[in-house]
Amino acid sequence: MFEKVLKEFGITGKPELFGDGHINTTYKIGDEYILQKINKDVFTNVDGVMKNIFLVTDHIRKKLIESGEDFSRQTIQYLHTKDGRDYAVDEDGHPYRAYHFIDNSYTVSDKKTPELLYNAAKAIGHFQKMLSDFDAEKLFTVIPDFHNTPKRFEALKESVSKNPKNRVNNVKNELEFAYSLENMTGLITDAIKDGSVPLRVSHNDTKLNNVLFDNETNEGLCLIDLDTVMSGSYLYDFGDAMRFGASSAAEDCTELDKVYFDLELFEAFTKGYLESASEVLTEREKELVFSSVIIMTYECGIRFLKDYIDGDVYFRIAYENHNLDRARNQFKLVSDMLEKKEKAEAIVKKYL
Repeated sequence: MFEKVLKEFGITGKPELFGDGHINTTYKIGDEYILQKINKDVFTNVDGVMKNIFLVTDHIRKKLIESGEDFSRQTIQYLHTKDGRDYAVDEDGHPYRAYHFIDNSYTVSDKKTPELLYNAAKAIGHFQKMLSDFDAEKLFTVIPDFHNTPKRFEALKESVSKNPKNRVNNVKNELEFAYSLENMTGLITDAIKDGSVPLRVSHNDTKLNNVLFDNETNEGLCLIDLDTVMSGSYLYDFGDAMRFGASSAAEDCTELDKVYFDLELFEAFTKGYLESASEVLTEREKELVFSSVIIMTYECGIRFLKDYIDGDVYFRIAYENHNLDRARNQFKLVSDMLEKKEKAEAIVKKYL
């Protein structure tokens, strides 16, 4: 099954299933390589995805070498095939990529401690700092308008007007909340348009499980899962990381009294992030640090709400009202963030 692919990469060994990814299928080969079958149904332009990954990781590696840092552990090293291609294709047309396994490392999914978030933030900030001089316009757009919050809001309104599953009457309170915050949807996109927030390389999936940590020091080593790397804003990555990382509960928790924004975790993350990245941020980016958390959480909430109205066609659900529960959860988080805005802004200023 793997013979052709392994031969193209010039590696030997027996691939064993590894990790618990939901999109790509990952295999470990001994203690040296990772082989991934890329889901071409999700990533329809594999050439564009892999071009982005090589451009970004090559840039980071060069910067690490220039600064005397250990590039072998601080960025993923992808392999070219023997004939120089970015990925290999098996007999059935499935694309595969390969990269060096970073030993003595681990990932986490739901372990949230101040130390862990501080170390994760330093890794995310370092990733951004290494790419601060990279021309983001060189990158292929994997998902157009992925974090264009105004367009996400317009898409919600369109779904409401069509009401394909007659569910709009079930969500009047949620829609009232969503519509009440329309004026903030363009904060980041407008700043990108006027140049006060530069177009940057955005990872676009900065959950904790996409940060690799060192077994011995617990420090963040590098970011993994680079499929959605494309042009965007550093604020997208900060905001989405805190949407997930500083929430007191899972994003589908239905006990809303247990859902709140944890300022202690936010402070730990903000401290680590600004220690790494503040010198490459513009004044407007600094001003919008906490607003980005509100916007990314709000955006996620309206996406869940839209999908519920549409009949659950995008996000995988485990039960009938799963997306509605997710939307309510995210909106509860947004409400708590708005109440704590003054304290959160003071935390940001503390570390600038």
